[in-house]
Amino acid sequence: MTQVTDHGGGVRSLKVPIPDNPLGHTLVHLLDTDRGPVLVDTGWDDPESWDTLVNGLEACGTSVAEIHGVVITHHHPDHHGLSGKVREASGAWIAMHAADASIVRRSRETRQERWYGYMAEKLRAAGAPDAHVAPLLAARASGRTRTMPGLNSALPDREIVPGELLDLAGRRLRAIWTPGHTPGHVCLHLEEEHPAQLPGSGRLFSGDHLLPEITPHIGLYEDPDDATVTDPLGDYLDSLERVGRLAPAEVLPAHQHPFTDAPSRVRELLAHHEARLTGLLSLLTTALTPWQLAERMEWNRPWEQIPYGSRNIAVSEAEAHLRRLVKLGRAEAVTGSDPVTYRAVSA
Repeated sequence: MTQVTDHGGGVRSLKVPIPDNPLGHTLVHLLDTDRGPVLVDTGWDDPESWDTLVNGLEACGTSVAEIHGVVITHHHPDHHGLSGKVREASGAWIAMHAADASIVRRSRETRQERWYGYMAEKLRAAGAPDAHVAPLLAARASGRTRTMPGLNSALPDREIVPGELLDLAGRRLRAIWTPGHTPGHVCLHLEEEHPAQLPGSGRLFSGDHLLPEITPHIGLYEDPDDATVTDPLGDYLDSLERVGRLAPAEVLPAHQHPFTDAPSRVRELLAHHEARLTGLLSLLTTALTPWQLAERMEWNRPWEQIPYGSRNIAVSEAEAHLRRLVKLGRAEAVTGSDPVTYRAVSA
């Protein structure tokens, strides 16, 4: 059964399932405008998810055919996956930040075999054992690569420009650029009085940037054609502080549930990452590869119980934290190590 929540003031949310994922669902938000309903995110491209979205819109008194526009917080498939189908059914425009639009464009143009090879090279450079890298190389060599989510996502029609109001008739929705989870992640600030008169500055559609009980994944920005050394965790922490200063009356995230007191949640997340960086430094008294560091980090389950794909995500997160420590001068790469190892810098 489709679960729809009315948040008042012409804003509703629909729980759209994510198949085989512990998050369970994406909260797709529906915003009424003078030119028709607009979606904030769309959910995973899956038949059950599509049916849930369609039924949820009907429960809201509208339909997919009536959707005027789609605003995407970021390019991940549990947010952007159904955008193309919505556009096909309605003629709606799709809007996305240029940095994530670039990722969608590149993903569509890059052959899957190259992605498998790129991932294998990245994991090998991070110190992954041969047994972990071998399946990727075998898949690339066989040509029978499994379709990876997000490699054929819909190209957006419009660019979300940070700091500007979106072109939504009768509404004031301003884009706040919040990179970290992805390079082009945006939060969307509804600059209107809260319908329940809660104190604060409007409402914030926070995507995956700010969630009430979990910490979003911060890994490396993957790009086979770009060797730029990025700092995703630094981007995320800066973006968190920006949202904290905004002090919205209520946050409407893409997962879990709405919440208030965004500044308090921001402080918790900043403290969490500082504690994690400090904890990693204690591990780096011995030189470790990113893979070895990931094996020793605390996750929601023991390393030996983490599935294959989730280990890749964990290693990416370990690398993002290492890059932050290196940028802060708190860790350094060991000269001549191959694969590269890192160690803490003595104070």
